[in-house]
Amino acid sequence: MRIKSVAIAATLVTVLAGCGANTQDSGNAGSTEFKRGGTLTIPVESANLDLDPAKSSNLAITTQSLFNRRLTTWSSEPGKPVVPVPDLATDTGTTTDGGQTWKYTLKPGLKFEDGTPVTAGDVKYGLERSFAPLLAGGFNYHKQFLVGGDNYAGPYDGKHLDSIETPDDSTLVFKLTQAFGDWPWIVSQPAFAPVPKAKDNPQTYGRAPVATGPYRIADRADGQVVLERNPHWDPGTDPNRTAGPDKVIFKLGVSKETSVQSVIHGSGDGRFSFAGPVPASQLAALTANPSAKSRTAEAGGGSIDQVAINTAKPLLADLRVRQAINLATDKASYLVASGGKNRGSIATTNIPPALEGYEKFDVLPAPETGDVEKAKTLLAEAGHANGVDLVLVHQNSAEVVAQAQALQAGWQRAGIRVTLRTVDRPTYTDITMHQDGSGYDLALSRWQADFPSPYSMLQPSFSSKEIGRGGYNAARLSDPTVDAAIDNAARQVDPAAAKAAWAKADRAITALAPNVPLINSVNTWIYGAGVANFLVPPFPSYPNYFRISLLP
Repeated sequence: MRIKSVAIAATLVTVLAGCGANTQDSGNAGSTEFKRGGTLTIPVESANLDLDPAKSSNLAITTQSLFNRRLTTWSSEPGKPVVPVPDLATDTGTTTDGGQTWKYTLKPGLKFEDGTPVTAGDVKYGLERSFAPLLAGGFNYHKQFLVGGDNYAGPYDGKHLDSIETPDDSTLVFKLTQAFGDWPWIVSQPAFAPVPKAKDNPQTYGRAPVATGPYRIADRADGQVVLERNPHWDPGTDPNRTAGPDKVIFKLGVSKETSVQSVIHGSGDGRFSFAGPVPASQLAALTANPSAKSRTAEAGGGSIDQVAINTAKPLLADLRVRQAINLATDKASYLVASGGKNRGSIATTNIPPALEGYEKFDVLPAPETGDVEKAKTLLAEAGHANGVDLVLVHQNSAEVVAQAQALQAGWQRAGIRVTLRTVDRPTYTDITMHQDGSGYDLALSRWQADFPSPYSMLQPSFSSKEIGRGGYNAARLSDPTVDAAIDNAARQVDPAAAKAAWAKADRAITALAPNVPLINSVNTWIYGAGVANFLVPPFPSYPNYFRISLLP
């Protein structure tokens, strides 16, 4: 999941959704008793819910998992790391050439909601349609790695992607441009859900995709999307999903604050609902309420709040200036503005603690409140004894404004004068991802990995391939050493070798100071008194939707 800015960490509570040192314990509902039945209500801030898997950036354990199965999914259990496990496929993939070619075999007996068999061709077609420009918006990892993917525009003109082979109805072979050890994670993403070609209308498919999971879309009316049981889902082929509730209702257009209040007090649908991440403004009230506090789950260490430094600007191309910005940053004040110690811990790396490859280090050690004098010295050495003037772009929520102001005050003490540019979400995205980079010097954001691998943290944020044209490299870092380090780590299939390579890449990036890691953020969730088996793992710090059940 790519959380492009702090302001939208939970814009779609239901649409968005590792294990390592220095993470908070994952949360689990007080009761683990499993019962079948009842209606689970999940609030969504958006007034619309597009369920097309090609356009989705859902995590493997959230919304799409209820009705769309993929080749693999994630297993998240209390006290254990999140790992990929077979879903539609019999295993997590096999490779005989070091990770450049991956083979999958479908389980026998898989069916769509109408009873027709699921074939390898349905998976291939579902993946091919994700390349179509009119279905943009989902994850792009597979597009980067499949041979021919850079020039492919989907199946609607009759063309197919030859690097996805289907030698028979149960076998898929993926041919990649290079070895990639994380492919078993990639095939858990929504675009790998099978889609029957005969039922596909790209304009409307997102209203009611043909289900392979335990639920199917029953109704969309009166501001809600209702899921009912899928009669052709076979639990014998799906040990991952418990399918506890009889119904799941997505309630649209509900503010995060309203949904949290409803769950705290058990009003309306709140008893059989959950909400979060809890806004900083509501954390104190939540903590002061013993009943509500007993129904919270906290987890973190899989995402980072950061300030990207636009290295393409002549002033900021100087490493000493970037180092000065890092040293002058008052991370302690930022944490207070974010809600205090319950919202995270001070970050010094670009791989968060919940991911394999994390190593604790600090290339620019300073007090949590910053080292103003050292920052001033570096600015003077760079020829800026009178300080510098910069522009920070950030989104316009009250919480993010407070965070930006805390940063601004800290930098001011070192002569780093920062003007705050407050914009809405689309404008922020346009300025940092699509324009030429002239509209900002600094950009405040939160980044969470899309799957439990450092690749999903480092490649999008620091690869030269991700500069502009919709890429996420807001630091606009273009460094061949960094590109080579990311590429080398991505090729590692052996877990131990990958872990070491990613730690080395993180050190190489952090030494260049292209950003300021601020905090390893923590998500707090609250669940209703009638909710059981509510788990929030350290990564992805979002609930596992398909394990939830309800109490009488």
